Amino acid sequence: MKNLLLTGIIGASLAVSCTTAKNAQANRAEFLKMKGDWEITSVDYDQKYRIKPFDEGADVNCFIGSHWRLIPNNWTGAYTLNSGGTCPTLTRPIKFEVVDGNTFQFKKIVDGTKAKQNTVGYTLTLLSRDTDQFSLQQQIPFEGETVRVVYHFQRTATK
Repeated sequence: MKNLLLTGIIGASLAVSCTTAKNAQANRAEFLKMKGDWEITSVDYDQKYRIKPFDEGADVNCFIGSHWRLIPNNWTGAYTLNSGGTCPTLTRPIKFEVVDGNTFQFKKIVDGTKAKQNTVGYTLTLLSRDTDQFSLQQQIPFEGETVRVVYHFQRTATK
């Protein structure tokens, strides 16, 4: 009886792990399609708030036209803000991952640190995606409310 129970538990564990592995592989395959160069073409948000995304100290408008390179086979990338007006010039390496097929998480890699040393990051929800565009939504808590910010990306090149 104990052997039968143990065999059943092992069999169930293998079935769950295979299913989980298949789901993870399917999610990864979908996000490999995001490989390449992207530009934020617009940002939607409630205009009564002043948004400074990703703790860069730069206004949300500085992110419009920013260049993002995503390399899903090793989950690395970078984004670059172009200077002009009050916008800084900066390139920030990132490490990202995709969770459950619709959650895009990333953390900035600061000079002199490794990704695993940085425990602070950002979580965005994938709203839509096709071959040449995708949209990510960020929920930002502010004074008891949640501000919804949507970033719209357009493909500029595939690498």
